[in-house]
Amino acid sequence: VIEYCDHHRNDPIQVQDETDDPRKRSNDIEEWDMKFMQVDQEMLFEIILAANYLDIKPLLDVGCKTVANLIKGKTPEEIRKLFNIINDFTPEEEAQIKKENEWAEDR
Repeated sequence: VIEYCDHHRNDPIQVQDETDDPRKRSNDIEEWDMKFMQVDQEMLFEIILAANYLDIKPLLDVGCKTVANLIKGKTPEEIRKLFNIINDFTPEEEAQIKKENEWAEDR
């Protein structure tokens, strides 16, 4: 976290417009930040937690974008495998969830 803050110490302060639509934000990450975030999963989540606790919004954004890019285009099963999440849904529950959310599937 200190390394990140030191690198970005001279960056201009970004003021977010309250009407800014968060869905329009880019998932692009600057090269230095991308290399900084190339850590194991445990460290990545520790960085995100620290950024949140210390209210370092740019670092929190980069961490969240990194996680978003990790899961982009993956199936639920691939995401479970990536994060070691156990699927505790019954086949019936899973079918119901798929049916309720089929509008969100890529066409």
